[in-house]
Amino acid sequence: MRTNDAQMLVLCTLADGPLHGYAINAAIEKLSGERLGPGSLYGALTRLEDKELIESLAGEGRQRPVRLTAEGREVLERELRSMAEVTDRMFEAAVPDRIGYLDRLAGTDVGRSYKQLVLDELDIRPGHTALDMGCGPGTDLAALAEAVTPSGTVIGIDTDPEMVDRARGRTADLPAVDVRLGDAHDLPLADASVDRARTDRTLQHVTDPAQVLAETRRVLRPGGRLVMAEPDWDSLAIDHPDPEVSRAYTRHITDRIVRNAVIGRQLPRLATEAGFAVPTVVPVTSVFRDVRSADRILGFQRNAERAAAAGYLGEEAARRFLDHLAEGPFFAAVTLYVVVAEVGEGASAQALS
Repeated sequence: MRTNDAQMLVLCTLADGPLHGYAINAAIEKLSGERLGPGSLYGALTRLEDKELIESLAGEGRQRPVRLTAEGREVLERELRSMAEVTDRMFEAAVPDRIGYLDRLAGTDVGRSYKQLVLDELDIRPGHTALDMGCGPGTDLAALAEAVTPSGTVIGIDTDPEMVDRARGRTADLPAVDVRLGDAHDLPLADASVDRARTDRTLQHVTDPAQVLAETRRVLRPGGRLVMAEPDWDSLAIDHPDPEVSRAYTRHITDRIVRNAVIGRQLPRLATEAGFAVPTVVPVTSVFRDVRSADRILGFQRNAERAAAAGYLGEEAARRFLDHLAEGPFFAAVTLYVVVAEVGEGASAQALS
């Protein structure tokens, strides 16, 4: 629906039955976030009555309720179908290909920015051995290989055979890169064999982040460094006239979609408990002003539909949520944390065993 169209707002509020003027405006406020001025409201009512889309019912004084006519309901349903078609064209309904999704994110401005921050914080030196846990399709292996130089080694590990195959294909001409099928909970590496390690939105998905950190601590040499870039999905903020609707959407993401949804805020504590020193935490907030760009990362339609199916949003609330995002102006933000964890120079792999 076009929420800037006073007549359409009136028709929407009358969909469930007759209302009088004050009740109509209260319903409009709930629907769109603001009331119509008296002139706009009564002007819209007059024009709709002239078009025979609404009709007055018997009442006392000014409390005269109005209701939709059959033609008015037909116009409303036609408009809602039209807007639903627009919304469906704007938002991605299907879950994107995983490799395509990772490549897409890496190509965004914010993706390039935080990945460069991770690389800078790793402080890789020529000859180092660098570990990329959850390397995916090899998105960042070439940058790591350039940093270690031909005298060093880059080890990429992932649990997904398809990702490993793709990463091997992409790095076939980089002799310093070794891509292995493996689990970050049980790294196929010797104690104290790695100088630098990284995770990039990997710990949000693992079964046991503390175990992954313990394993990373084991394989890092004294003086080694781990840099993690992980989101806090509870920080996802989407502007909507009804904050409870956007909060419900975010709650569904944190409760049902992402296994370790608030891992970003937990990393300093978990890393400290695993025996690391944590000298640096850098928040990176992604701000989206274009709904299409945001949808390619956040998947509004499919996740709103899931939220409705799970009972976090009513179906009508989910539709209004998407309609509002489609109409704009749009704003959303989410924060990712880059956390640096270090092993002391005199530490040993078994120190915390």
